[in-house]
Formats: sequence, C-alpha cells, structure tokens
Amino acid sequence: MQIINEYNLSYILRNAPVGICIVDAATLVVEMANAHFLKLAGKPEEAVLGKHYREIFPLDRLDQDEMILNKAVQEGRPYTAREREMLQLHDGEKEMVMVSFVYSPIKNSKGSVTSLAVWLLENTAHGLNEELAATNEEFAAANEELAAANEELAATNDALIETQANLQRSEKLFRSIALNIPGSLIMVIDRNHRYITIEGDIMEKMGFDRQKYEGRHPSEVSPERYEASRHLYERVINGDQFSIEWKTDAGEFYIVHFVPLKNERNEVDAGLIITLDITGIKQAEEKSAKLAAIVQSSDDAIVGKTLESVITSWNAAAERIFGYTEDEMIGQTIYKIIPSDRQDEEPQILARLKKGERVDHFETKRLTKDGRLLDISLTISPIKDAQGNIIGLSKIARDITEKKQEEQRKNDFIGMVSHELKTPLTSLSAIIQMGTSKLRNSEDEFLSGAMENASRQVKKMTSMINSFLNISRLESGQLLIEKEPFRLDELLRETLEETKLTVSSHIFSLNECNDITVNADRDKIGSVISNLISNAVKYSPRGKLIDIRCQTEGKMVVVSVKDEGIGIKASEIDRVFDRYYRVENRDLRHISGFGIGLYLSAEIIKRHDGKIWAESESGKGSTFYFTLPLA
Repeated sequence: MQIINEYNLSYILRNAPVGICIVDAATLVVEMANAHFLKLAGKPEEAVLGKHYREIFPLDRLDQDEMILNKAVQEGRPYTAREREMLQLHDGEKEMVMVSFVYSPIKNSKGSVTSLAVWLLENTAHGLNEELAATNEEFAAANEELAAANEELAATNDALIETQANLQRSEKLFRSIALNIPGSLIMVIDRNHRYITIEGDIMEKMGFDRQKYEGRHPSEVSPERYEASRHLYERVINGDQFSIEWKTDAGEFYIVHFVPLKNERNEVDAGLIITLDITGIKQAEEKSAKLAAIVQSSDDAIVGKTLESVITSWNAAAERIFGYTEDEMIGQTIYKIIPSDRQDEEPQILARLKKGERVDHFETKRLTKDGRLLDISLTISPIKDAQGNIIGLSKIARDITEKKQEEQRKNDFIGMVSHELKTPLTSLSAIIQMGTSKLRNSEDEFLSGAMENASRQVKKMTSMINSFLNISRLESGQLLIEKEPFRLDELLRETLEETKLTVSSHIFSLNECNDITVNADRDKIGSVISNLISNAVKYSPRGKLIDIRCQTEGKMVVVSVKDEGIGIKASEIDRVFDRYYRVENRDLRHISGFGIGLYLSAEIIKRHDGKIWAESESGKGSTFYFTLPLA
C-alpha cells in the first residue's frame, strides 16, 4: 500500500475543492488555510494565518458554532454546524451560496486532540468543479516534491524512520479528515487504475472495503464494477476533468468529481475521485421547487420578510392584490402597504411572532398602490432554521373586501328588517297584554292559556329582534355600552326568577353570589346571563340541573353557568362564539336558533374588558364562564 507523505498531504489539503483550515486546539489560532477557505471567508491569507479563529468569524456571526467547536475539541469527535449563506463571485457575478461548517478533531499518537480541521462545504456543484480544476498544475508540483522526498528518505536511515513516522501520522490525519466529510467517498487511482487510497464515511455503503481494495487493481476485486467504470477512469487518466450525477434505484442522488493529478511535466500521474451524497440537497431543491410553484400559483398574497419587516419575497398574487411589482417591493419594509393609522399593528405582531406564536386570521386594512384601502385577513407564521431559531416571517394575506361588503349588506338588511318588525311586534305585544288582562277572570282556560303562550312567544321574538339589532349596531360601531355600578348578585337572582316563570322543566341553583358589585351596563350583562341560562335549558334534557355560580378572583368576578346536557366536541368549542355558528349535530336539529347569542355575548363581555370561554366534554355537559372587573 502506498503511503501519502506529509508534504503531499499538506498539498492535497491546500488544494482540496472544499474550504479547509487547521486550528490549534488549545489557542484556536489558525495554522493553515487553503485557497478555497480564504475564498469562502472573503479574506486574504495574511488576515487569517496566525489569527484567532473568532477574528475570522466573529461571535455575532457564529451563533451556536462556538459551542459546537468546543464540543469537537472536548469530545474528540466531529460535529456539523448549521448552514449559512456566504457571498461568492462566480463568473464575475455575486452569488449567495449555502455553506456547511464541519469541525473535525485531529489527534496525536496518544489520542489527544491537538488541532481542529474546519471544513467549509458548499452545497453547490460548480464551486467544487472550479476549485478542483485550479489544482491540476499544483498537484504535479507536489508529485515532483514527493519524488525528491523519497530520494531523501532513502539517503539516511534516521531520516527514513522519522519520515515514516510523520507519514503514518499524516495518513491518519488524511483518513480522519476524509472520514469526517459528511456523505463522502474519496479515492485515488494510479495511471494503471490501481487503487492507492480509499476513505470516506459512505465507503461501506458504496460497497468498498479499504483493506480489500487498496493497492489492488479493480479488475481483481470487482470486475463488473470496473467494466462499468473503466471508461471514466480512462478519461480522468487521459487528463479530462469532469463530474457526473447519478440516481440509485432507492432514490439516492450522488455527484462524482473526477480530477486528474499531474506532475511537473504536466503529465497525469494519478486520478482523484470524490463521490458526494447529495440526496438531501436534491430533495431540498425538489421541495423548494414545489413550494415555490405553490406560492406563485396561490390566490392569496404570500410575502416573506425579515424580523425587521423588510420584504424578501413577493408572489404574483401580492402583485395582483396590492398593485406593486416584485421589484418594487423586495428590500422595502412592509410599512409601505400599512395605512398610517395602523402602523402600530406591525410591532405588536412582531412581538408575538418573536415568541414563536402564530397570528391567525387577523382582520385589518392594507393600502394598495393606487391608494385604495382593502379589507385583509392575515395569517403570519415564524420561519425557523434547522436549530429552531427564528430567521424570518411568512405572511399570507387574503383580500376579504368583497366578503366584508357582503357582510355589511347583510347586516344592513338584518338591521332594517329587525327595525321594521319591531313596530308591529310592539303593537302586537300591547294587544296581547290587553287581551290577557280582559281574560284574567275568564272561565275559558284555553283562551287564557293561549294568550299566555302568545305573550311568551312575543317576548321570545322581541329578544331575537333585539339581538339582531344589537349585532347590526355592533358591526357599525354603534353598540352603546353605558356603565354604572350595580349588584351583580341581584341581577343574577332577577334573571333566574324571570326564567323560572317560563321554564319549569329544569332544576336551577344559584351559589356563592353575595354582595358583588361591578361597573358595567346592567341591561347588556343581563342579556348575556339570560342567553347563557337559555342555552343551558335548550341543550340539556328535562329534569337536569343548571348550576349558576359567581366568585371573586383578585380584581375580577367569574360567573359560570353549568348544564348536564349533550356537551360540545373539542374540535368545535373554540368556534361557538363565532357569528352565526351552530354546532353540527343530528340531536340539535329540532332546537331553533341563529347562532348569534353567544357571538353577541362575547362582544359585550369583550367591551367590558372581560373574558368569555367554555369548557365541555361531549355527552357530559358544558360550563360557560365570563369575567367582569369589580367596581
């Protein structure tokens, strides 16, 4: 087996097609850096050699790399840090490339870590080809020096022993470095195609055995493989530098670089073959391409931005909705489309997103290029890297202007109809009251009962119409809240007594409510309590208990209404306070309602600086809660 000497190893490292630097493990001072490393770091050699590693990559750019670097030194095994973007010149044009940092420990004969090899691995293929092409002539010079070194080794026995020891250490270093290049197989063949060196962490996966292959001709160990690859070996030995990609039946992708190694006479002495597993890169490219197609074809505006609100992507739907082209918006801040009276929304949204939260269906207004205000629904999510760090934001904006206009037309219609119905209903209520009064002493029980039933139905319809009117006022911003101090416990008792006059089918209990005063709109809070009790009656079987409680917690009072009814599914409990929403259930088809009571109750409580929520288990009943500030 031919051993690679120290000089030749140094030469290979300096001219490798990936960025490499050697750092002293104790001091982190850079001892060697090859040309590709300097190119990726964007620094001249004098600004790197003899410098502390942090001077090349300051702490504010390393993020978690310093911790990974220290772990590689302390544990004596390689670590891969996260990818980052780095600026490069390619064919005279600036190009951002993704670069992985790999930290590989280098040990002495005693197993102690003395140095650290820092690998910068580009995730693009052309950078590797260009660097390998640039090393051809320098490899020839290395071969010449190797021949001279061999003559010197033969000159003296002491020098031979020392050099052999150095060569063994160098070979170990080479194998250690090669083995720790993620997803790689590195081979060197001579002019006769005989294997000189084989190493890499996918060696066994690719079907190679170093002990079986090194020093032997491929026809001796794997004739079929050799016949399939022979023409490639001949090309590289004939001086061709090229790369090929191939895909296995299992769906794995590989790229193989063939680089001729020449001597001082520009003659090819050997061939360097580097195989890299690029399955992850290909899958990421495919996924990225699919995602890009989805983003571009979406009917919703999809915008990417930094944590400083600077726009980084702007799809076709964003152009259509807001009127600005991609070129006009990339690099601009999102404030360009936020109206002046809503500029405070962005910092609030950013504060939530920096905590890792999502912002779902946030309804607001945004400004178009021609000055129009659009009703927009925003869903904003944090974008995280592989380590979970938030590196940007993704915003989906849906134009709901038409929906809002339709809702406004519907609300206007409901408000108009409700208002028109209220006048005849008031007259009908007066007539029924007069009829009830005249029939109070009547012996005709049917007429007396009918009038009482008619009176209950009129009250029910009046309550429904008032709810519709309140929704109309709420949507138009005209729902008036008149706060004044009152006893909440007295209101609960009054509402419960009124309910008992018309409901005899259930058992009611009122507990823990004494001397509680709040500052609120008594009529509006009364309608909330009445609605919760009415729902408890509607959605629980006859004879069941409805338990009403109130208790103070700090500066708030908590009111709860608990039933023993059919309950609500967990998937629907967050939607019961939505406007016009009704739980889908075959058992509820006979129960009337429009899905406005809980929505209106939630809006009233919200305008009192309180909270409203529900807890439920399907088949076991529900408990509705709301809070109010104490007076």
